[in-house]
Amino acid sequence: MSFAKLNSNLVRIGAASAALLAPVVAFAQEAAPAAAEAVAAAAPAMTVDKGDTTWMLVSALLVLLMTIPGLGLFYGGLVRAKNMLSVLMQVTTIAAMAMILWVIYGYSLAFTNGGSLNSFVGGFSKMFLAGVDVSTMAESFSKGVAIPELAFVCFQMTFAAITPGLIVGAFAERVKFSAVILFSALWLTFVYFPIAHMVWFWGGPSAYADPTGLIFGFGAIDFAGGTVVHINAGVAGLIGAIMVGKRTGYGKDMMAPHSMTMTLIGAGLLWVGWFGFNAGSNLEANGYAALAMINTFLATAAAILSWALVETFSRGKASMLGAVSGAIAGLVVITPAAGFAGPMGAIVMGLVVSPVCYFFCSTVKNKFGYDDTADVFGIHGVGGIMGAILVGVFVNPALGGAGIVDYSTADFAAGYAGTATQVFAQLKGVVVTVLWCGIVSIILFKIVDMIVGLRVPVEAEREGLDLASHGEAAYHN
Repeated sequence: MSFAKLNSNLVRIGAASAALLAPVVAFAQEAAPAAAEAVAAAAPAMTVDKGDTTWMLVSALLVLLMTIPGLGLFYGGLVRAKNMLSVLMQVTTIAAMAMILWVIYGYSLAFTNGGSLNSFVGGFSKMFLAGVDVSTMAESFSKGVAIPELAFVCFQMTFAAITPGLIVGAFAERVKFSAVILFSALWLTFVYFPIAHMVWFWGGPSAYADPTGLIFGFGAIDFAGGTVVHINAGVAGLIGAIMVGKRTGYGKDMMAPHSMTMTLIGAGLLWVGWFGFNAGSNLEANGYAALAMINTFLATAAAILSWALVETFSRGKASMLGAVSGAIAGLVVITPAAGFAGPMGAIVMGLVVSPVCYFFCSTVKNKFGYDDTADVFGIHGVGGIMGAILVGVFVNPALGGAGIVDYSTADFAAGYAGTATQVFAQLKGVVVTVLWCGIVSIILFKIVDMIVGLRVPVEAEREGLDLASHGEAAYHN
């Protein structure tokens, strides 16, 4: 199919979709006031604090900073100069598309009751943000304390925007732009939104006994997205790297990062933005947010030092690439534990994650011969799995952890069911995430390959995707 014909078909499909969706949008807007009144009548009285609201608005902006320009520059520096803009374009466009899908149906699928399918996915009651306005609220983790629902929508929207962007680092430099966008839209719909629902959907402190998502029901905890974001992205990235195939000349041509300076800038922006990612996930500006913040400092710092030591012992020199890899590994491993582990537990998690991720990024990848361009699986996948399991250990108050709040008690006491019980719950959550993401991602890559094809021609790959796919260059002599 020629590009002109494909473009013409897309225009027709877009026009038809707009015509079909117009009455639905209108209905959603008309239904919103009535739905909001019904919810307000049924909900308990909530207290909204301007400090909490402000923190959540700022946190949403910090997570956006992680994506644009943080993730784009981080990945952009790791590829060759001729592919710099292609990575920036992929990350930026994915984020924009994710934001639109989020408000159309993503938020509803992730954070509403799905009826008979509620264990796996939400429903369509808040499609097009029906019933969400300036008067509706989302309860935090303290009974009777809430933030404006629109602030919660914005915050979670930025998570949806960055997660598929993480995936593209695994098969950068050889994938079609159209394939990236189509896959990301499908993946958000059939993987990210359902997993977010399984992990994070519950009734809140005021309705803690209401039905929950499957993984939440296991008793598994994930403070800021170890399963939802990092395991999800890592597994999908590994599958994509295998199915798209290796870069032309992989193992023969020089494919070193073209700008570690850009990568460090990106890593720095990611670290700063990650405070919104982790501490913002508390939904309140209180002691738990402060705990998440200090843990985000300490785990990252420990992982940087640990990676540098591993490199020094294994290859005789500590590299800048290793330092930023350690930083991201530390940020990933602490994500599910940010508001649960104590500061010393965070340091231990940072120290142990780097050697394991280093092993996967070097030995395992070379052993199996897959071409994961930016080590998405080796860092996000492996680090996410480690964090999701270790939080079950370090949430223990005896190890300095915060414990897990029991909302059925009168004083909402924080307790701990025991290491074996909690780690088993965490393992079940990891297994469900890996299987769901793995199986569905394989199917989606196959579908995308049949519709538009996954990779560019060899000639375009050799020329560079900046010029071949976008008709521009990042640098000019």
